[in-house]
Amino acid sequence: MSTIADVARRAGVSKMTVSRVINNSGYISPDTRERVEQAIAELGYIPNALARSLRFKQTQTIALIVTDITNPFFTTIARGVEDTASEHGFSVIFCNTDESREEEQEYVRVLIQKQIDGLLLVPARSTPDSIALLQDKTIPVVLLDRTIPGRPADTVRCDSELGAYHLVRHLIELGHRRIAVLSGPDEVTTATDRVAGWRRALLEAGLPALDDLVHYGAFSVDGGYQMARQALAGKPRPTALFTANNFIAVGAMHALREAGLRVPEDISLVTFDDLPPTMAIDPFFTAAMQPAYEMGQQATLLLLNRLEGKGPETTQELILPPQFVYRRSSGPPPPEDR
Repeated sequence: MSTIADVARRAGVSKMTVSRVINNSGYISPDTRERVEQAIAELGYIPNALARSLRFKQTQTIALIVTDITNPFFTTIARGVEDTASEHGFSVIFCNTDESREEEQEYVRVLIQKQIDGLLLVPARSTPDSIALLQDKTIPVVLLDRTIPGRPADTVRCDSELGAYHLVRHLIELGHRRIAVLSGPDEVTTATDRVAGWRRALLEAGLPALDDLVHYGAFSVDGGYQMARQALAGKPRPTALFTANNFIAVGAMHALREAGLRVPEDISLVTFDDLPPTMAIDPFFTAAMQPAYEMGQQATLLLLNRLEGKGPETTQELILPPQFVYRRSSGPPPPEDR
């Protein structure tokens, strides 16, 4: 295996010059840089990342913990994180918790042992244990998509309350008066924020925000199926469903078809998060779409700035607006329910 000394001999320079080229530090003439880079390529030299990390007290590695890597929303966030980190010379470790607080805490402990420089975290629940541990170890952390009440931390998220408000207003303007909300776990801020947006839209329109129209469950296809069945059992039955994410929407569609209900002729459905074109041949859902890739980008830049000691001393919260697309899944209620 080639060493830095081998590269220096091949290029006719000192080991310090090779080190400066590798670390992009100090002035190196273009001709010298070209000779060193050519020698590195010819010898197949791979710099010792561990030695570099000991010298600069950084491993050039960050981690991203998400709650469901199968969800296109989170895979798009991950792409934004990876692209941005790579542009700045950082590698990314990806972890998936399946919405489990216990798995999240175990990943955090393992990542601390691996000496990551910083962490991007989608919290499984609104509990502070993970970020408290990271902050105690002085490891910078940025929360993505969700917040942890009472624990200040840098955060990048979409405006869930606003997105829900506009979707429910859309249903109200179509003539719906009994709108059920199928949300995620009530221990997750995105789930409660979306219920808050649903409630604000109804109350502003002079409509009751009845508790029997609120359903909390899992951010999953099965969760959507189970919550939709509960909503359909209500008397009177809702004329529209607002689902808190795309997987819940898919599960709700299974329940509606099982019940023999047509969308939107018999019941309307709107959702947070669209399905990508590769998963939906015929785009159907009226949706509030979160800028997932940009969220990943901005969170990574915020984390890298913290690693470089940039930015204000106080925590930052970046709230991005959703975009809306109106499709065939939403329409007026049936004549008998108007």
